[in-house]
Amino acid sequence: MYDTLFRDIGHLMLEPGSETSNAWLAVSDGRVAAVGTAGTEPEAAETRSLGGRLVTPGLINTHHHIYQNLTRSYGPVVNGSLFDWLTGLYPIWSMLDEEAVYVSTYIGLTELLLGGCTTSTDHLYVHPRPNLIDAQIRAADDIGFRFYPTRGSMSLSVKDGGLPPDSVTQTADVILEDSERLVKRYHDPKPGAMIRIGLAPCSPFSVDDTLMRATAELAEKHDVRMHTHLAEDTDEHTFCLEKYGRTPVEHFEDVGWAGPRSWVAHFIFPSDVEARRLATAGVGVAHCPSSNMLIGGGTARVQTLREHGVAVGLGCDGSASTDHASMWLEARTALLLARFQGGPTAMTARNALDIATVGSARCLGWDDELGQLTVGSVADLVAWHLDPVSLAGALSDPVEALLRCGPGRAWTTVVNGKVVVDEGQPISAVLPDMLREHRRIATRMQKAVLT
Repeated sequence: MYDTLFRDIGHLMLEPGSETSNAWLAVSDGRVAAVGTAGTEPEAAETRSLGGRLVTPGLINTHHHIYQNLTRSYGPVVNGSLFDWLTGLYPIWSMLDEEAVYVSTYIGLTELLLGGCTTSTDHLYVHPRPNLIDAQIRAADDIGFRFYPTRGSMSLSVKDGGLPPDSVTQTADVILEDSERLVKRYHDPKPGAMIRIGLAPCSPFSVDDTLMRATAELAEKHDVRMHTHLAEDTDEHTFCLEKYGRTPVEHFEDVGWAGPRSWVAHFIFPSDVEARRLATAGVGVAHCPSSNMLIGGGTARVQTLREHGVAVGLGCDGSASTDHASMWLEARTALLLARFQGGPTAMTARNALDIATVGSARCLGWDDELGQLTVGSVADLVAWHLDPVSLAGALSDPVEALLRCGPGRAWTTVVNGKVVVDEGQPISAVLPDMLREHRRIATRMQKAVLT
């Protein structure tokens, strides 16, 4: 007897190139145990009907700054460039503490679940107080979310020629010591892990080359992955040429990051030669289409990168460059943006979903278990809900309809075999309290700067 049987699946995406209709899926011990067609359902301790809906693997978010939902749609910077909104928000983020990070993470992960995300990284690089990553991990554990936080960092302040103020930077020794502490305490390399840790100096304009090299050595020592922003902005390009005498990609290569242990966010402005070099090196790319469009500075050439063999995943990024955390919306936006750039054959809905599942899993080095619903994979899945009115007439291809029609929302979200969103609602008795606390904290932080 299986733990849970999900029946009445209208259409089931198992992995790229493998789909079936009128299906069921059985789960045991947090993994997909069996798949079959209607009329052959086995016995299970619990049976749930998914009402004829489309079911896909859970979407995987490869780039986020969850704490930034405390400054969502922050008026003074919404129309600024990347550097404008960073310098405008640093003073608010300098007030982060464990409570603010726990509450913002709880809300952020809940929002991700509603948008069909079952695994997410996070890039918390502002550490005005200790133990902020610990607070994030507590929130993920309380929700039952598969979480991959990265220990972000900034060491190059304004006085050193960097962008951030002293209030949100740390010394390299403090950063490396805490990075090693987090890896030793929380990183779980075993199959089916719920928590893994990555190391993530923020960007070329906020960390020095010494920290980048030391982080690469630490990651090699503990066999963990590395993440950073790269080739994101023309100001970054100018900064690197002036400070280091080389482009951001050349700097990335020089400090020892150009290898399969790394994935980078955005990767908008590499040269063709640089893009090919990093593809050959095995570096993954987190594509953040909504963020790119809101900032208006360009976007990754996703189709070209995929043709080069790059593992391209999907990310929603943080506020105020992206003020939502719906991976459904990111997948749809990736589809639209690719077709806007390359024409109607540039990307299909299946391509976009592959990026959000298998591609993202490859970025994290976790494609042996995540991003698919084959027997033995972790049981992370989403049954999608689109309003019947928006689906009227969409009879021939439910996968294309998912991203072409809409808006889409998770009806049932399952992480590690456990239902965490049911009938479109998060299973959380404390969510109303968390929302009240989130508003209180966000109000306090924003008012302190505005006044």
